[in-house]
Amino acid sequence: MRIAAGLMTVVAVAVVSSSVPAEPRGAAAQNTVATAGATVETEPVAHSGDAADDPAIWFDPADAARSMVIGADKKGALETYDLTGKRLQRIPDVYPNNVDVRDNVVVAADDDTDEGVLRIYLVDPKTRRLRSAATVPTTVTAHGLCMYRSPKTDKLYAFPNAVSGRVEQWELTVRGSRVTAKSVRLFNLGRAVEGCVADDASGALYIGEEKVGLWRYGAEPDAGRTRTLVDGAKPEREGHIQADVEGLAIAGDRLYASSQGSSDYTVYGRMDNKYLGRFRVANSGGVDGCQDTDGIEATSRPLGTAFPTGLFICQDGYNVQGSTVARQNFKFVPLDRVVLPIGTQPVPYP
Repeated sequence: MRIAAGLMTVVAVAVVSSSVPAEPRGAAAQNTVATAGATVETEPVAHSGDAADDPAIWFDPADAARSMVIGADKKGALETYDLTGKRLQRIPDVYPNNVDVRDNVVVAADDDTDEGVLRIYLVDPKTRRLRSAATVPTTVTAHGLCMYRSPKTDKLYAFPNAVSGRVEQWELTVRGSRVTAKSVRLFNLGRAVEGCVADDASGALYIGEEKVGLWRYGAEPDAGRTRTLVDGAKPEREGHIQADVEGLAIAGDRLYASSQGSSDYTVYGRMDNKYLGRFRVANSGGVDGCQDTDGIEATSRPLGTAFPTGLFICQDGYNVQGSTVARQNFKFVPLDRVVLPIGTQPVPYP
């Protein structure tokens, strides 16, 4: 991956404030890998090989069943799908690794240029079409990305990050059809990062340092460099994740992480970050499961009759169709099938 030269000096790696939590006692069920089957898969992305990466969910407040999924094809397109997996739009000649959305603002991290850019789009709720609103060169070589809406100020932010470990925070301002951005924060984890997710309720920013583990920072621009290790990544650190740490998502009272090396997903409490268990997305009917997953997304919002309790989405690194491996795609799992700890359901969260 290309790393931009001549960039500003970056602060040192943050001080760790705690270590990985111990395995819960008396919780044998939590150590079992549960299974959940997907009910929908999207049309494959346009490009072959390792192309699909990160999904995001745009929520339609007027008709939740019209909500759509936005998927990154890092080899040359941004695509959108309805909740049946049908492609709605393909934006070609862009190279997004990660994508996220808040309200009608969609931001994708594109590292195809020497320094990388944020590609910012606005959703037209009537047509469900994305329209380009801005292209913002970044100080880091934008690779991973997540967004954050501050509960304190209502300001909107995007966090592009780089395989060098650098993370930048951008404040986004939307005025009609225009979006402007300014950089407000820059820090360094030290090694490759990509997956991140911000909690608009608690103000937490979770970042996956791929070979090391899952970290919790503050998401406000003045939060500083203090961080907490939520969970370690094997084999380098003791923990529940098998490197690489990839996609991260929040839904209801749960935090999810893609444990790419074990082709499953670890689950934590949203507020206390306690490890709750793990699950994998297995073959179900005519839909195959997810393996070697990069990006994930989840929501506890009801999305019509197909997903009445919410939705979990995983990128499938090996899209098996019969006896062949097709181009990569995304799998949709009803959130009520993700039952961890065993016998419980995610609790809706305001």
